[in-house]
Amino acid sequence: MILDELLSNRYHDYSLDDLTEEVSRRLSELYSDTKGVVRRTIEKDIDYIENEGPFMAEIERKWVPYVNSHGKTSQKKCLRYKEPGFSIFKKELSEDEKYLLREALSLLGQFDGLPNLEALEQLRQSLQMPDATCQNPIISFTKNPLENSNLLGELFTAISQKLVIELHYHIFAAPNDDRQINFHPYLLKEYNRRWFVIGAADTDGKILNFSLDRIDKIVPLTAHDYIEPNEDLLERFEDIIGVTYLDESPIYQIIFWADDKEKDYIKTKPIHESQRNFTGESEERLRKENPSLKGGSFFRIDCKYNYELIRELTSFGNGVIVLAPLEIREEIIKRVKDMAVSYNC
Repeated sequence: MILDELLSNRYHDYSLDDLTEEVSRRLSELYSDTKGVVRRTIEKDIDYIENEGPFMAEIERKWVPYVNSHGKTSQKKCLRYKEPGFSIFKKELSEDEKYLLREALSLLGQFDGLPNLEALEQLRQSLQMPDATCQNPIISFTKNPLENSNLLGELFTAISQKLVIELHYHIFAAPNDDRQINFHPYLLKEYNRRWFVIGAADTDGKILNFSLDRIDKIVPLTAHDYIEPNEDLLERFEDIIGVTYLDESPIYQIIFWADDKEKDYIKTKPIHESQRNFTGESEERLRKENPSLKGGSFFRIDCKYNYELIRELTSFGNGVIVLAPLEIREEIIKRVKDMAVSYNC
């Protein structure tokens, strides 16, 4: 079953040695006392699937470029089923499974940010579903119309199939300067109507993020070894607003006041997941320390400093006033002064 799954995978290229290693690894996860398999066993199993058993599967063999652990490029012969989607264990979906799949595909078809992947369209036709463009949407998603949305599906596939990619990108200051990096993608994250891919550089493992509107194209490196993240990336983003993570920044306890116009909006749509509303004695103390602030509510968030934090806090105008700490307060004051200078000019 493991070998069948590997041979049907269209996103990775496996040589005989790769198949032997991967089958052994997965068997050891299922049975801790296993000694794995040898290459000869894999060769005999493939011969059985291809020539001797009841399946008579067509298996193609092709040479693909490969970069070894020393950075040297070479070639290796890889194997997979010739027919996409073939499996010796394939079975028909039940009616309940078809219904659930139709509903899921209907929802995905309304997500403007996800392209109509070829496999998705084939699945829709096989389930005899009507064209999504002919149906009124039930859920509507907002997206950046300038974004190269095809990349969202390609990156989704690369992450789900654990593919190393050659990522071509540019910086806004030099849009025609093609830059590239070998990249291990881990997570797609949306913030402020913009999609980002978060992953690790192949050279040093440093966690980086790229907005999709700076990515020109990606090239899957199917023979490269994919390195799993060494940290929980979702936990990483718990300490920040947006996607910019500054290692050198401490986690600040930021206290701010919101006026009567903004307080309910901020209560129901927190600026950060850590947001808390001051009540009781702590609220009374803050009101005594800040007698000029009438009405409203006092809040606290715990997060790192970054550009997105300052932009979010200043977006409310004078409806939000940061009280502490001094470092964040000074950044807000500088931003407001710079705006005043620009408008006065």
